[in-house]
Amino acid sequence: METFLEFEKPIQTIIEQLEKLKEVAAEGAVDVSSTRIDLEKRLREAREKVYGNLTPWERVQASRHPDRPYTLKYIDALTDGSFIELHGDRNVKDDKAMVGGFGLLNGRTVMFIGQQKGINTKMRQYRNFGMANPEGYRKALRLMKLAEKFDKPIVTFIDTPGAYPGLEAEERGQGEAIARNLFEMVQLKVPVVCVIIGEGASGGALGIGVGDRVLMLENTWYSVISPESCSSILWRSWDFKEQAAQALKLTPQDMMANGLIDGIIEEPPGGAHSDVDEACRLVKAQVQKELEKLMKISPERLVERRIKKFCEMGVVLREKAVKSSKGKARA
Repeated sequence: METFLEFEKPIQTIIEQLEKLKEVAAEGAVDVSSTRIDLEKRLREAREKVYGNLTPWERVQASRHPDRPYTLKYIDALTDGSFIELHGDRNVKDDKAMVGGFGLLNGRTVMFIGQQKGINTKMRQYRNFGMANPEGYRKALRLMKLAEKFDKPIVTFIDTPGAYPGLEAEERGQGEAIARNLFEMVQLKVPVVCVIIGEGASGGALGIGVGDRVLMLENTWYSVISPESCSSILWRSWDFKEQAAQALKLTPQDMMANGLIDGIIEEPPGGAHSDVDEACRLVKAQVQKELEKLMKISPERLVERRIKKFCEMGVVLREKAVKSSKGKARA
């Protein structure tokens, strides 16, 4: 059974009409082919109209759609079933919220790593809703170092509401684990492509988000904090989450305009959940394209460019501050 968001009501109405039409066609008493074609055309137009005018908050909702493909779905599609999952951080345990392993992308061995939320209630609990513990980030780093050892490129899929904030996670060094990943990822001597496929929240996302190319799907978000948490801090209520989403500039378009990501991957009309196979095809094509370019660059140059890229984020503000201080000194 399909799930529809509040702003998807026009789409839902047409889909329900199509379902009723299929029932009539199944009875075989009436020819409904022309009506079906008309409804399918209206459905395409409705999807394009609705998803072509999403507000930041609606885009956040779309990123959380329960029918969206998650990390393992993308990995399976990109590797044609050749993915071999690797487990454990060799220290504490195997964090089920973080998955990773080797797979073949068009004949090339690639290390795939990502957060997995779970496809139903039971699996979401098993995967801790995609919120990794420190051992999840340490497992990810172990796999990245393994890929570097064998000179294999790395692709990460980001989809998390944040790193797990529990007491036990803090006791085992959640902050240190994420910081260590940032430090190590920027120095990896193999190509790293990061793709935000859903929610990209805070350090939980950044812990596997330092790459040569950082891409976002069209209906995703990436920010230091979720709109709800931002609203609760600023207004002491979740009621202002829509204003918070607008102010945070968390959409792919905002992130691209601010120079914080490298590209946006289009989704099928109606979002990735409306055509999962097409969404996977689009992601696969873009990831392959980026890897083809990066594989031609020397390891030393990769590291140099990656460090420069992340160090330059926010440099405009620093330059303004320097100019301002020089002007005051001359005065």
